[in-house]
Amino acid sequence: MEFTTKGIPRSLQFAFQEYDLEKLNPDEDAFTIIERTLAYGNRAELRWLFARYGSARLAAWVREAGWRTLPRRRCGFWASYFGLQNLPQRKGIWPY
Repeated sequence: MEFTTKGIPRSLQFAFQEYDLEKLNPDEDAFTIIERTLAYGNRAELRWLFARYGSARLAAWVREAGWRTLPRRRCGFWASYFGLQNLPQRKGIWPY
């Protein structure tokens, strides 16, 4: 797997179409990197994500923001994976 100069897998470029992947910082842009990788990442990219941020941080992210930003099926998968229960639910087609 090839990486950017800051260590992000280049194969994730498709998930960051509106960003310059080379300019993303894994520390400063962690929210977006976690969101896009949990939503669209493949096995290798997810292994990188878990190694980079750790299970506890990813579970906390899903609990705090995943229910709001991840596609519903992905959120359900990650909530189940991390054993999270009683996450808030979005209502309606467009929650805003």
